[in-house]
Amino acid sequence: MEGIQGRPVRVGVIGVGIGRLHLQSLSKIPNDQVEVAALCDADQSRAERNANEFGIANIFTDHKEMLKQDYVDAALVCTPNYLHAAMTLDAFAAGKHVFCEKPMAMNAVEAEKMVEAGEKAGKMLMMGFNNRFRGDSQLLKKFIENGELGNIYYAKTGWIRRKGIPGCGGWFTTKSKAGGGPLIDIGVHVLDLTLWLMGNPRPTSVMGSAYTVFGPKAAAACGGTYDVEDLAVGLIKLDNGATLFLEASWASHIAQDVIYTNLVGTEGGADLDPLRIYKDIQGVSVDLTPQFGQLSGHEMAIKHFVECLREGKEPMSTGRHGLDIMRILDSIYKSMDTGHGVTL
Repeated sequence: MEGIQGRPVRVGVIGVGIGRLHLQSLSKIPNDQVEVAALCDADQSRAERNANEFGIANIFTDHKEMLKQDYVDAALVCTPNYLHAAMTLDAFAAGKHVFCEKPMAMNAVEAEKMVEAGEKAGKMLMMGFNNRFRGDSQLLKKFIENGELGNIYYAKTGWIRRKGIPGCGGWFTTKSKAGGGPLIDIGVHVLDLTLWLMGNPRPTSVMGSAYTVFGPKAAAACGGTYDVEDLAVGLIKLDNGATLFLEASWASHIAQDVIYTNLVGTEGGADLDPLRIYKDIQGVSVDLTPQFGQLSGHEMAIKHFVECLREGKEPMSTGRHGLDIMRILDSIYKSMDTGHGVTL
């Protein structure tokens, strides 16, 4: 892929939910590097408000019309899950690069079509896995690549909320629009982060369970649909012999919300949130607390996307990484339904 040089990268943002956060990140990048050339949202008044705030000249309510414009090089797909695949495919058909929010799609079948379409079009597909770009994540990755943890053979990760069902009764809690519950919503974040820290080993088998305890009561109270899980767990075997345990919940009887990643390696271990490293040095157990820059994952991910387009290089979070994640999520859901393990 050739880089876009001699002028700013011109992007069009589709969806001003999480897309608003990306608009804020784009506004912090110098004007000679990137220009927000267009904004699209199904709610025209919301599109107009954000366009006025961020100084965006071109407004659309139909993403296909936006993608027809020659002054758009790349699209940021920031819409509900069920729209990711179709809009990404439309963007590639129109000759645009794509930054796609997580989760990549509703399932691995859609995700594979997205990857293949991007490769066929010769355009970049970057996944919005923002946690890879945080200051602590980046520093821990450097420790791992330097061999400080040795071979990571076991990991645990999770995002568990005490009370945190999003958009009760709306698309978040409707399987036909979200694809699932907390597993595909927040579990995808910690799953990707942990696999990336481990070197992106490929999954070989999965066992999963899910429970729906709080959702139906919440839906009855708010008058909407709730047909997804509110707690999910998965045990994932990887092709390098390592094992990964994952848990995700929107609601559960716990002391407080918890986001964690624990890595166990042959030469050391590590935790995230907060960052700690555990080693034996000179025969003595040592706990290290590295100091790191407080980098916003969202801001750095968007900065990286623009940088990759300008320099013509592959992004750190590729579509194929997203596809592997979707295959794992699909397998956990399948295991939930069948009660049996799934071999990939």
